[in-house]
This record gives sequence, structure tokens and C-alpha cells, in this order.
Amino acid sequence: MTSSTSTDPAVLVLEDGTVARGVAYGARGTTHGEIVFSTGMTGYQETLTDPSYHRQIVVMTAPHVGNTGVNDDDPESHKIWVAGYVLRDPARRASSWRSRRGLAEELAEQGVVGIAEVDTRSLTRHLRELGVMRAGIFSGDGLVRDGVERDVADLVEEVRGAPLMAGADLAREVTTAEAYTVEPRGLPAGADPVATVVAVDLGIKSMTPVRLAERGVRVHVVPQSTSLAEVEALLPADGPCGVFYSNGPGDPSAATAEIDLLRQVLDRRIPFFGICFGNQLLGRALGYGTYKLGYGHRGINQPVMDRTTGKVEVTAQNHGFAVDAPVDAVSTAPYDAERDDHGAGAPYGRVIVSHVGLNDQVVEGLTALDLPAFSVQYHPEAAAGPHDSAYLFDRFVDLMTTREPVTVPPAALAALAGGPTGEKEN
Repeated sequence: MTSSTSTDPAVLVLEDGTVARGVAYGARGTTHGEIVFSTGMTGYQETLTDPSYHRQIVVMTAPHVGNTGVNDDDPESHKIWVAGYVLRDPARRASSWRSRRGLAEELAEQGVVGIAEVDTRSLTRHLRELGVMRAGIFSGDGLVRDGVERDVADLVEEVRGAPLMAGADLAREVTTAEAYTVEPRGLPAGADPVATVVAVDLGIKSMTPVRLAERGVRVHVVPQSTSLAEVEALLPADGPCGVFYSNGPGDPSAATAEIDLLRQVLDRRIPFFGICFGNQLLGRALGYGTYKLGYGHRGINQPVMDRTTGKVEVTAQNHGFAVDAPVDAVSTAPYDAERDDHGAGAPYGRVIVSHVGLNDQVVEGLTALDLPAFSVQYHPEAAAGPHDSAYLFDRFVDLMTTREPVTVPPAALAALAGGPTGEKEN
């Protein structure tokens, strides 16, 4: 692939036959993926480098992208993960004292095929009505063969041959190859960490362990394939400690190894906190189902209510699957250890849907009432995004310190039965 100018033709093709024509942006070539849209007005560099976007073509609803260029401080991982990028009006030049390169230059350098001058509002409406689907971007040699542009029917057929996101086990493709440690920050010299966390990297963003380190926590980030024995070897024999599951791509129903490890963590009552993909895996570990959303939630302006406090927070989200759990009641975790080959431990007790999305009442968080475990469906690290959810890291520190379930006020617990009715997005 070679870098593009702003005049070479490019074509975006959806599996339903929809075609959008524009100009090549970034690298030339061909790319396939699930096409999704992000409503974030800022933070495009963090979006591009979020491993949760692995194998996805991202449509930016903000009309102007690339204004601040690309710097070396904001990436959330070591590379761009999006499969492709769709813009309306790319910035003609970057304008920021932090900028080191232009966005088109960075995409080209990393081989990311994009398309610009597309009506992204119309495209977003289409995806909202019909749901996300497979798509492809074609430019350069991927679009023109022997001087002739490829037939649209041929491009559609190629797109329909791309793998589906449903059933995809992708965490192993984005996880760290080797474990590493993020040391606590701001502690006096010689002071012990406030707590020790083993963070299982399912597609973790770099700011997440930093948020824990800022609270005096030592964070061991480990690969997706880490065993329980390896986890326990990193946790202190005494003192506050816990396990964290990160965000990540793919279908949670396919992450059987990660679910099995999490059940072993829950069996031993090791304090647990999960975000995004980690929330979905907690749901499945507890025995609830998951399902694919019509078009998902992606952006940094998603309103969520913490039903344990009654407070509303604006959140950063990036997910296409959700947990199917009773929103209106205190339920008993359906998983029965006695019926499972795992065969260890007692049932997991009572669970509440502690957070709900205010746009569609989708489950946005789970809290176990009889285990030290909770999770949320969004990104509290605020990279990019608002800082409304920072309290969740403090909640995790409290959980590791007490080793007791999250305290839910009796009034909030009683009110859950009268909460809003959960309705799945079509």
C-alpha cells in the first residue's frame, strides 16, 4: 500500500449493496470489516488506537476530523487498530502545538485504508436503520485493475465473504505478548502500594492502568491466555488485591477461556472489576446471556445512570454487544457450578443491573451483592472522554481493601424493582 493524495478515487461498499464514492485518504488498497459509527466530536487519535476497534471500519459522525494532527502522547496502544476510516471533511492541515504529523500521513504510514468526502450523516442514518454490517473500502490497486474500475457487484461479493463479528474470538489477537507492570504513582518513597491488581489485557487502553496507578495501585498487565496460577503468583499473600478485565473486541460468547478464568476468580472471592468487554464477560460468567446490538454505542457522549446512587454520568463507550440481564429486579446469577465441568464453588448469589443507558435502557453495569465483583459497560479511563466515571476506580480500591461486596444503599436496592423497563435495541 502507498500513501494517498486527496484526488484519487475510493469506493465504500456495504454488504447490502450500498455504495458511497469519495477520495482515498490514508493508505491505498483494500480493507474489510464491520462498519460502525462513532459520535465523538474529539479524541480521534484515541479512537484509532483503541484495540476494541480491531476489524472494524469506523465512520466519524463529526464532520471535520484531523484538525489537531497526530502527536506521540495520546495513543492508547502501540498502533492504529481500526480496519478502515471514513470521513466527511478531513482537515487540510493540522493546527496544534502538540502535533507531530498529519492524520492522513499517519494512516498511510500504518497501512490503514480510508475514504473521505463521504456523506457520513446519511451513512450513519443508514446504519441506525438497518444495523451495522460488513463493508469494504477500495482504492488504488484494490479498485482499479488493468486500468478499469472493478464492477460493484464484484466488490459486494468480496465484502460478503468477509468474516462476521458474531462469533469472533479476537482478544487473543490484540493482547500483549508479554506481561508488564505499571508502578504506583504519588506514593512516598518506600511506601507499599495501596493495592495490587492483575489486569487481564483483552485489548486494554494504556490510560486504564495509569488511572489505577494514580491511586497508588501496582498493576500487573498480563496476556489474555494467563492462567489462574499465574494470576495468583502475582497477587500478594495478604493485603488489598484484585483482578481487572479490560475492554476489547469480539463476541463475548466466544471468549470461553477468559470466562473460565473469571469463574475461578469469583470462586476464590478475589475482588473483581471489569469494563466494557470485561462487563460482558462478567455477565456470561454469572450465567447471563449476551446479544449483539443493532448498531452499538460508540462515542464519548453516552448518558448512563448509576442506579446505586441515582447520579447520571456522561460516558465514553465502544461496544457492539450487551448483557441480557433483568433490569427491573434483583436476580440470582443463573450459573450453576455443579452442572459445569469446572465443578468448583457455590452459586454466585444475587446480582443487580447497577447502571443503565438512558438512551435505550441497555445494561451498562452489573454489581454482585454476595461477591466482591462489579463491572460497567463503558470506559472510565476518560481517554478520550469525560471524567464523570473516575469514581469507579475508587470503588475498586475500596472493594480490594474490604474484600466485601459493593455496598448498595437499601433505598436504592428497594427501588430497583420499580426501575425502567429494559428494552433491547433492534
